[in-house]
Amino acid sequence: MKNIRNFCIIAHIDHGKSTLADRLLDFTKSVTERERKEQLLDNMDLERERGITIKSHAIQMVYDYKGEDYVFNLIDTPGHVDFSYEVSRSIAACEGALLIVDAAQSIQAQTISNLYLALENDLEIIPVLNKVDLPSANPDEVTDDIVDLIGCAREDVIRASAKEGIGIEEILNAIVERVPAPSGDPDAPLRALVFDSVYNPFRGIETYFRVFDGSIKKGQNIKFVATDKNYSADEVGTLKLVQFPKKEIQAGDVGYLITGIKNAKEVKVGDTITDAENPTKNAVAGFEDVKPMVFAGIYPVETDEYEDLRTAMEKLQLNDASLVFVPESSAALGFGFRCGFLGMLHLEIIQERLEREFDMTVITTVPNVSYNAYTLKDKEKPIVVSNPTDLPEPTYLDRVEEPYIKASIITKSDFVGPVMSLCIEKRGQITNQTYLTQDRVELSFDMPLAEIVFDFYDRLKTVSKGYASFDYSPIGMRKSKLVKVDVLLNGNTVDALSALLHVDNAYDIGKKICEKLKELIPRQQFDIPIQAAIGAKIIARETVKALRKDVTAKCYGGDISRKRKLLEKQKKGKKRMRQVGNVEIPQEAFMAVLKLND
Repeated sequence: MKNIRNFCIIAHIDHGKSTLADRLLDFTKSVTERERKEQLLDNMDLERERGITIKSHAIQMVYDYKGEDYVFNLIDTPGHVDFSYEVSRSIAACEGALLIVDAAQSIQAQTISNLYLALENDLEIIPVLNKVDLPSANPDEVTDDIVDLIGCAREDVIRASAKEGIGIEEILNAIVERVPAPSGDPDAPLRALVFDSVYNPFRGIETYFRVFDGSIKKGQNIKFVATDKNYSADEVGTLKLVQFPKKEIQAGDVGYLITGIKNAKEVKVGDTITDAENPTKNAVAGFEDVKPMVFAGIYPVETDEYEDLRTAMEKLQLNDASLVFVPESSAALGFGFRCGFLGMLHLEIIQERLEREFDMTVITTVPNVSYNAYTLKDKEKPIVVSNPTDLPEPTYLDRVEEPYIKASIITKSDFVGPVMSLCIEKRGQITNQTYLTQDRVELSFDMPLAEIVFDFYDRLKTVSKGYASFDYSPIGMRKSKLVKVDVLLNGNTVDALSALLHVDNAYDIGKKICEKLKELIPRQQFDIPIQAAIGAKIIARETVKALRKDVTAKCYGGDISRKRKLLEKQKKGKKRMRQVGNVEIPQEAFMAVLKLND
């Protein structure tokens, strides 16, 4: 055990995490020349294109230090705020962390939040200053920032450039010298933490775990503590670039397990694996069920593709257990699913994967968060509302609570004003303001999750010219004045465009939705009124004018009554048409509601 080192890499998006992992693999000769490629651990097309890590990965390397072989287990973590629970479980499986900071961009919001996670788990932090070869790098200034943040000595900060391969040997030596070897009792009952799982269509779910106590042997009867189910360990082994089956994985090591499980829901990230006959008394702490934060309806464009969409969603769920969906139907869009996601990035990724991997074109309704509604009849038991149409009638309603988050924004001091006004516009309350350096400020806000779902991130980048970075964590439910705004087309409610909004914003947003729909709905042979309403009260209206044929063209001169007669006849026809006319809503209209401020 003394020669094992388990570590992860934590960094803000785009600070060079995947590139550094590539260089470490090259330097320890864990990959051959033939297998080498950029972003080696990111194996999804989407990850490679966007340059982000969506799924965490693990890989083992062997490094020769002063004539002794050391086994390194690198557990890569996703960089985005949506996947913070997975990051926390990966961190819990390690003893050390490489904290990577971009020498040109300095410390960002996610660097700090992931650092706090690592410190909570008592990890040894090795600060790495990356991209020192860039012309725009400020290595001395950023080193001071790192020293202030974690209180280490200046010489502890390793200067590196993952792209150029500078400082890689120093990083590997620091991992051996500074990261403690895993501690655990090899003779105690088996206790292992599940930090990830991957679906393999031929072998079922592959579970990635880290053993804390005892050991796991091939053929052993094991038990998952949270789901309370028993399985047989058909195969265990270590994770190199390909899997290496072994007879036994001992305390302190990281490996994979195949049990023939076919359903991703049975393997939960953060669960504890133990021996079925001799279970451990204390499971690994910190397990929680991942709760979806954002809900949206996903509908097939062609209604007869409903079953294909169901199959596609089920296959995606095998890969991604945090996706939740239940069937629902809408008068405007037919049959579809109400899906729960971890955040907006997760929603985008699922939508993109449906299009790429399954060739499904889908319509996504306005995303919203889930609220707790309390009725006058039962003021204690909440009704969970994840779809605006589920909200009880206002006459029966006692109160509505919505989820709040603690948002942390780091920006240059020049942009404090615009960032504050954006947050206040989004119903945020400032709780703290700290100057990290002379020109970098950290702002803390309490704000409703619903307000950041739409366009908050894009607008934050706009008002700060791309400098602000943003991170958030949920802080519970708070009472709020919310109303349901319905959109009516030609007098009929379009349920897919309904939204739950705060009373203060309802009028403005209702008006903007009507104006946006007026631009997007094609003109018909009759006038189409577009209305926004709260209950029976209309709060905004726009009209799409009818296409009119010039029926008086053939009347030149003569009595006015001849023209009037033709116009009256046309008017009656339009009225009848409006009673039977049906309005088709183009797909852009559903997406446009998300971009009201453009």
